[in-house]
Amino acid sequence: MKNKAFLIIALTLALLFTGCGAPATGSETTDASVSDSTKVTAEATDSTAPAVTSNVDTSDLFSDRDFETDYSKYAAIALNGDSASCDSDAVQISGSTVTITDEGTYVLSGTLNDGMIIVNSEKTDKTQLVLNGVTIHSETSAPIYILQSDKVFITLAADSVNSLSNGGTFTAIDDNNIDAVIFSKEDLTLNGSGSLTVTSPGGHGIVSKDELTVTGGTYEISCASHGISGKDNVCIADGSFTVTAGKDGIRGENDEDTTLGFVYIQNGTFDLTVEGDGLSASAYMQLDGGNFNILSGGGSENGEKTSSDSWGNFMGGGKGGGPGGMGGGRSMGNMETTTETESDSTSIKGIKAAGDLIINGGSFFINSADDAVHSNGSVTVNGGSFEIASGDDGFHADDTLTITAGTINITESYEGLEGLHILVSGGDIDLAATDDGLNAAGGTDQSGLGGRDNGMFGGPGGMSSSSNGSIVISGGDLYVNASGDGIDANGSLTISGGYTTVVGPTQGDTATLDYDTSAVITGGTFIGTGASGMAQTFSDSEQGVIAVSVGNQAAGTQISLKDSGGKEIISYTPELSFAVVILSNPDLIKGETYSITVGNASGEFVAN
Repeated sequence: MKNKAFLIIALTLALLFTGCGAPATGSETTDASVSDSTKVTAEATDSTAPAVTSNVDTSDLFSDRDFETDYSKYAAIALNGDSASCDSDAVQISGSTVTITDEGTYVLSGTLNDGMIIVNSEKTDKTQLVLNGVTIHSETSAPIYILQSDKVFITLAADSVNSLSNGGTFTAIDDNNIDAVIFSKEDLTLNGSGSLTVTSPGGHGIVSKDELTVTGGTYEISCASHGISGKDNVCIADGSFTVTAGKDGIRGENDEDTTLGFVYIQNGTFDLTVEGDGLSASAYMQLDGGNFNILSGGGSENGEKTSSDSWGNFMGGGKGGGPGGMGGGRSMGNMETTTETESDSTSIKGIKAAGDLIINGGSFFINSADDAVHSNGSVTVNGGSFEIASGDDGFHADDTLTITAGTINITESYEGLEGLHILVSGGDIDLAATDDGLNAAGGTDQSGLGGRDNGMFGGPGGMSSSSNGSIVISGGDLYVNASGDGIDANGSLTISGGYTTVVGPTQGDTATLDYDTSAVITGGTFIGTGASGMAQTFSDSEQGVIAVSVGNQAAGTQISLKDSGGKEIISYTPELSFAVVILSNPDLIKGETYSITVGNASGEFVAN
């Protein structure tokens, strides 16, 4: 029986050589999983790899006063339904319109059925509005309108419950395009420990045409357009935010200065159900913490849509399946929106930055129709935990995607990790992809969704195939389950450390490894299984590689690799069927003989 088994394996287990692209130099592999004791982490040895994006300087983003919520001297403004009263000469009252003309602190309480609070003071003034049990509705404009001041602070008094709403339309009262429930022409800070409900069925929730800062408070925002928007920046140090928006949840946008329009978040809790992007910045974005639950574009089930306009309207995404209980697709009908360009409504990503995107920590549950995390520049992940379901890429960078730490679980994606350059030096990454697991490609992917139909063949919409890309894995624990290529480097692949496992299908023009110029392994553990038709193995190595064709093997077939003394080096059971096995480990020595057992059959091979 033993001789019979060996004869079978001799016929079906053949040395695997390169099936396409650059010729291999004899490396051979088999798919297996290594015990924890064999995991190796090494520093990247490729000196040509792009540098990790550095953090931006955030030291001047918050002032001491942004956090101050106390007040002693103040003027009290009583809101009385259709009128208001105040003893201060700095407060002018005309019916239900209250205008503040001087700096100072003003405490508001009561109700305005259809009125406005307007701040119109000197350009050098700093003004504080304390909302202490306020309900203000404006049928045709902004309940709070900051026309002029140096900076305005809106403080939510401790334990207070406040509500601001608009009737669905905005009628011009001056030369400014007022289109939000809180609309500020000047720097605006929101702080305090009370709560604020914002309802804007015809426009935005909170808008600053300058800087927008939040350091505390609980906010529930329901709006037809953007939830929270700042022109120069949006900076959040803390707070709790529940946003249901017909466009972006939190947005920094400046079309006049490419260095502005950035978003910085230090802490806070964010529950964003949006038809546009969850977080969006026209410049860079840095996230240093926070808890994020983002449903964008109705979720991954809408992944083939090109924009939010093609599937729903205001508040069209519901909660329901997917990570963190997100998914769904309820619609509440057409709502009137402010006039904006068509491009404003076409992006349906979870987190998006036009510039570099840096994530240093936080907890992220993202269910997105388009890319979950996207940058038109580079993405750097230095920590955090991620649960992602994406209709397109899990992580996408037009330039460099760097992962140094963090726990990443991508349960659904078209391509898991995509960038011109991909650098993985740490972290625990588990991903599933209907196309490539890791894809280093030249060009850009601005829509993110065009690649679904044509991207596999280099058609319009996808990232163009190029030999300029690179993938460098120097550490971390990476598991890839891909229906396309496991690791696709339109350029070069270098593995110098870490623990990488790739499982792929046996059907179609797919491969465990697919590269254009070279694939070199100098350290770490690699275990790969997949199809044989387009199979490639490593083109060069410093440690031993075993690569064999094993015929068609069913999912759940165990693979075992032992040295000449009978010591098991690798043992792994792939969850998908496979026809080739590629194995490399620091314990494998070139030129030495190893035995491979696949199911009930075994054979001996020399490591290359």
